[in-house]
Amino acid sequence: MKIGVARETAPGERRVALVPEALGKLTAAGIEILVEAGAGLGALIPDSAFSDAGATLVPTDELYRQADVIVRVQKPSAAEAVRLRSGQALVGLLQPLLDPQLMAALAGAGVTAISLDAIPRTLSRAQTMDALSSQANVGGYKAVLMAANAFGRYFPLLTTAAGTAKPANVLILGIGVAGLQAIGTARRLGAVVKAYDVRPETREQAESLGAGFVTLTTQIDATGAGGYARELTAEERAAQQAELNEVIGGMDVVITTAQVPGRKPPVLVTAAAVGLMKPGSVIVDMAASALGGNCELSKAGETVVTDNLVTIISPENLPATMPVGSSAFYARNLSALLLQLVREGALNLDPADEIAGPVTITHGGEIRSEAVKKLLQPAGGAA
Repeated sequence: MKIGVARETAPGERRVALVPEALGKLTAAGIEILVEAGAGLGALIPDSAFSDAGATLVPTDELYRQADVIVRVQKPSAAEAVRLRSGQALVGLLQPLLDPQLMAALAGAGVTAISLDAIPRTLSRAQTMDALSSQANVGGYKAVLMAANAFGRYFPLLTTAAGTAKPANVLILGIGVAGLQAIGTARRLGAVVKAYDVRPETREQAESLGAGFVTLTTQIDATGAGGYARELTAEERAAQQAELNEVIGGMDVVITTAQVPGRKPPVLVTAAAVGLMKPGSVIVDMAASALGGNCELSKAGETVVTDNLVTIISPENLPATMPVGSSAFYARNLSALLLQLVREGALNLDPADEIAGPVTITHGGEIRSEAVKKLLQPAGGAA
């Protein structure tokens, strides 16, 4: 089997799907690795590092012609998707719930689409393959550094000859992988950290890292499936928002991390809450995207300063800003998945398998994912 590593072309994307250190186990399993020339340059990996690790460097056309499996980080562009041929497999963070039309096009072209977005995150043997968690770890860390860089004061308590600087009050909204990393990073920088989540069971996790857990009198258990929080109803959101606004208003830095896969992120920081914050306060909205963000005033990919001098930073792809570390993590996740799926030189995509089943979005000219099928149904129609 030949696996081809494609060069990422999305604006600002600097990661690469496999790194030289990850190739050993794959080649030992009899897999030949092809790497598109220049694929690792954004992650500061020269072509020679791949060839020294046993990969074959090829131009773009040869990569798509020779490879049985194309691996990448992000979903392909339209121009890249049409290069894929029937019987070929595509593996990456394909965002099938956000772009079901691309999945339909891949199925129609006979391409097997395997998405790391769909790894069952609560399954213990899939944890080494959980790319969403590894990249969220990077994002949570970098979000705090961005906030500290934009904040006009110190994060830690400092006593100097010129006087004492009070520590920053930091609030983390959403206690998942990114939120926990943000808590740990903010604490290491010396901030006083509080955290909030609609899932009460996250309290112990936040407190274990030194954060105070914010408990609202209107607290509602919103534990959902698969390790995510479920989306709150309109009534539940309204009951909590006014109280949460008061908490947000007293903070120097707010970092939001709450996302629901395939859906618009919940608004946790309203315009009214921003209006209560002090001049010089900073918000980093990790959920900002074309679908919206956790902050009502976020603009994806932009930094906004409000009339009351609150800075709102809305990065769209934080892991790509740390391409060396995030590529290494992603490569470990991807290689673990490939070693799970490849059997005797071919992909084993048994739909009954608890890993292969969920991650295989299209195969054999059909869409396997029921969630994607549902999204492609006409309004009120049947499959």
